[in-house]
Amino acid sequence: MRCQVIGSGFAGLSAASYLAKDGHEVDVYEKNSMAGGRARMFQAEGFTFDMGPSWYWMPDVFEKYYAAFDRKVPDFYDLRELDPGFRMYFGKGDVVDLPAGEAAILELFEQIETGAADKLRRFMKEAKEKYDVSMNDLVYKPGLSILEFVQPKVMSAALRMNLFGSFGKYVRRLFKDPRLIALMDFPVLFLGASSERTPALYSLMNYAGLYMGTWYPMGGMHEIIKGFVKIAEEQGVRIHTDSPVESIQVNQGRVSSLHIKGREIPVETLVATGDYHHMESLLPPAVRNYSEEYWDKRVMSPSSLLFYLGVDKKLQGLQHHTLFFDKSLEHHSTQIYDDPQWPDAPLFYACCPSMIDPSVAPTGKENLFLLVPVAAGLEDTPKVRERYYDMIMSRLERLTGQTIREHVIYKRSYAHRDFQADYHAYKGNAYGLANTLRQTAVLKPTLINKSLSNMLYAGQLTVPGPGVPPSIISGEMAAQYIKKNHARLAKGQ
Repeated sequence: MRCQVIGSGFAGLSAASYLAKDGHEVDVYEKNSMAGGRARMFQAEGFTFDMGPSWYWMPDVFEKYYAAFDRKVPDFYDLRELDPGFRMYFGKGDVVDLPAGEAAILELFEQIETGAADKLRRFMKEAKEKYDVSMNDLVYKPGLSILEFVQPKVMSAALRMNLFGSFGKYVRRLFKDPRLIALMDFPVLFLGASSERTPALYSLMNYAGLYMGTWYPMGGMHEIIKGFVKIAEEQGVRIHTDSPVESIQVNQGRVSSLHIKGREIPVETLVATGDYHHMESLLPPAVRNYSEEYWDKRVMSPSSLLFYLGVDKKLQGLQHHTLFFDKSLEHHSTQIYDDPQWPDAPLFYACCPSMIDPSVAPTGKENLFLLVPVAAGLEDTPKVRERYYDMIMSRLERLTGQTIREHVIYKRSYAHRDFQADYHAYKGNAYGLANTLRQTAVLKPTLINKSLSNMLYAGQLTVPGPGVPPSIISGEMAAQYIKKNHARLAKGQ
């Protein structure tokens, strides 16, 4: 059977690879000039910038994907664990480095708050159970029926581990020092809701982010995309860049063709991994899964204001990943989720991969990536971007005790308008739907089109959710659905 895939991000490449491995002819159509979706890269003035994902967590998901094709991580890149995994600034001189390894992390917690090590042990024991249950019994499910989750192990875990209580309340019952609370809140920050509204199930992210380690593929995150492309092409996948899908034609309850640059591409089975809302907009209204009203009521994960900077000197006071929590997390969260607006005192994040990877910047220079989480759907103007650049650069310089702005020799900004232009991202979102209780598992937008028998969706707006590892899994789930239903799909039913 011939399968068409829209989008060449992690979900699209994952789906395409698995489908081709199962013997299907697969074509991937990518809007942009290179594969990778949000994980694209660009080069300027001798610097190599990853455009999107910069955190490598949940290494087991990558290993599982490679193993499915009889490959291993070292076949594609040199993966290194970061130690410290990241640094957090709470004020000038108030800095916490998160070390690698359970013993060192426990020691750090005890140094900050007496008794915190024992509490963290209990927390992480439960978080590991949640991680194991999720990865073995929840995440690799298509989310088509609540019955997928009605099984003894899952029900027992739900009762025993308070999976659906408040993550924020759970953390604050255990820890009192605001630095520890911020450190525990951070891994769920981009899940799309305040920690108070995030299900306690997602403490599994603390286990993944703190105990499983923070990693980096030398050469940059785009090295992962290169590996995925190589695997896809080895399976026979054909990837067509500069091929934006302009409309999806339907006939008698099936997708019949894609309209791309004046050409009609016949479709037997379609996996749409682009922005779910945009993919639906390419269909006639009668066969869309969801209305505009539905999408407008969804709780979106944040968008981001990004700055890609080339600096003509080496920087001090930063790690590969540095988080600036010198302002109120609760106040910033409110201005993202409850009262959406440009934040007046934002937290922000700095990534400086050139500190350990000389390939991403010229000798003696630094590759610096700055990110401010902001609400989706805001008005994005050059004036606003410059105001926030000045705001966070002033804080960055003050907290790290150095001048930086006068040493910036390359600068590019990226925000809502760019997410919309490059990815058709709904409301300019960066991370998909929020993982609130009402948008978890079977309550997410469905994997299948309810009206078209040969169309599926994958990516961060459907199951299992936002992030690189979930997107990889999402592509696999779409391919598994096609494999399971191959006979029916082939007959056009």
